[in-house]
Amino acid sequence: MLKRFIYALILGLFLAGGAFAAETKNPVVLIETNQGNIKVELNQEKAPISVKNFLDYANSGFYNGTIFHRVIPNFMIQGGGFGQDLMPKQTKAPIKNEAANGLKNERGTIAMARTGVVDSATAQFFINTVNNGFLNHNPAGGPAGYGYAVFGKVIEGMDVVDKIAATRTGRGANGMPDVPQTPMIIKSVKVLK
Repeated sequence: MLKRFIYALILGLFLAGGAFAAETKNPVVLIETNQGNIKVELNQEKAPISVKNFLDYANSGFYNGTIFHRVIPNFMIQGGGFGQDLMPKQTKAPIKNEAANGLKNERGTIAMARTGVVDSATAQFFINTVNNGFLNHNPAGGPAGYGYAVFGKVIEGMDVVDKIAATRTGRGANGMPDVPQTPMIIKSVKVLK
């Protein structure tokens, strides 16, 4: 009887270890900015298309030297598509919107930015600085309520996100609103694991 108990305990610990390993298999990226570093865990299980897309851009060096071009306090910081000259970078084809994956636009989550077209996300992303429930998928809302696909969460560096969110903004030289007056530069996005 004791032998069975010990085997069951060992098996339980083994299975728990396996579950823990499954939880940590998600890719982790480091977004290096001129304000500090932000570490993000990507949710490969719930948002495989968005994660692959983001990793492809990161691994190609696309994000190096881009900026957080749209910063709105008590909302979010958006970046990944414009250089410091506020000129858009050439992107790949848009991806399918995964907003129906069950992940919510809560403080610290990273989501794909898009236009009014549901499946229009390319390279731009945003980090929610507060809970933004109105950005979540709403099946009853039709195309307008489809939502914005969350594909990960900040695990270190929310202080950096908040610092960027608190920067002074205005109109850019091209007339774009909510542009930081001091460039908030994304130096690189590196895959850590």
